Amino acid sequence: MASAAFSPDWASAPGDTIADILRERGVSISEFAVRMESTPEQVEDLLQGRSTITIAIARKLNEVLGGSVEFWMSRDFQYREDVARLQTVHATDREWLRELPLSDMIRFGWLRPAPRPSDEVTACLRFFDMPSVGAWRAAYRNLGEMAAFRTSPSFDSSPASVAAWLRQGEIESEAIECGSWNPAGFEASLARIRALTRRKNLDRFLPELQRVCSESGVAVAVVRPPTGCRASGATRFLSKGKALLLLSLRYLSDDQFWFSFFHEAAHLLRHEKRLFLEGVELASTREESEANEFAGNVLVPPDSQREMLNLPTRAHDVIRFAVHVGVSPGIIVGQLQHYGRLDRDQLNGLKRRFTW
Repeated sequence: MASAAFSPDWASAPGDTIADILRERGVSISEFAVRMESTPEQVEDLLQGRSTITIAIARKLNEVLGGSVEFWMSRDFQYREDVARLQTVHATDREWLRELPLSDMIRFGWLRPAPRPSDEVTACLRFFDMPSVGAWRAAYRNLGEMAAFRTSPSFDSSPASVAAWLRQGEIESEAIECGSWNPAGFEASLARIRALTRRKNLDRFLPELQRVCSESGVAVAVVRPPTGCRASGATRFLSKGKALLLLSLRYLSDDQFWFSFFHEAAHLLRHEKRLFLEGVELASTREESEANEFAGNVLVPPDSQREMLNLPTRAHDVIRFAVHVGVSPGIIVGQLQHYGRLDRDQLNGLKRRFTW
């Protein structure tokens, strides 16, 4: 059976071998320099790998230390080859760092600033729980196999930024204790969750939202999107018994937050774990449409939608209708804007705004 080639992540200069021999024989650097007919500076360059071993030097090493001329030439060649390979690997690692939203990851507290640039790759790999950049690329090559996204085409998207956002969602979900995945229980809880839309402050309703969902095996995480991440929501089954429902709070308004939540809930309840990428060629228009319809019907029951679409476009009429159906006025404004009954800049003062 053929053995795999050994490619260490370090390079050993021929000088390491020379130094070992000198220590074993009790020969000082100055004495070695005399025997090599070289200056101490030239010997130091040889030991540190700064000097290439030429045929003449290899012959002298053969004469002073032993070992064939071919051995010393081969030893130097292997060292130069390893250095070139590692320089390529390090360049690849640096390119990977440029893909990541590193400054945001540090600013959001996902990573601590690395004391040295060389430590940044290690810190990022530890964040992703990956052994190497190659392993990271293999794991995140097809994000659609892992999650279903709601995105906005008005934002440029970077796969590495989306991967970082997803990973932070996984990390935060680890602290959320959940019961086993119970789709019937989760669907039944949506009525209780819908009532939370009337609460004004995120820090007041989010703990309750997380608690209710965790009873049915769903960990809800709200993670700030880094630069380059345009996803507003994602779902993923972390195991057979635990699902992640991840929200980005991209638009910082209650209508978008709650529509995204119920849209993602539909994916968990109605669809298989497959690719959902809105605005991307591989997106499933049917499934996205079903999730949109599901979210709209939860927020405004079908038997009240005709009344909503015929509302006068005045603030007090919208507020009165919202109280009647039991949701926040901002949700009704968002729905009326979606259906074209309101312009995008109308009645936005009724929407509740969130801040990080």
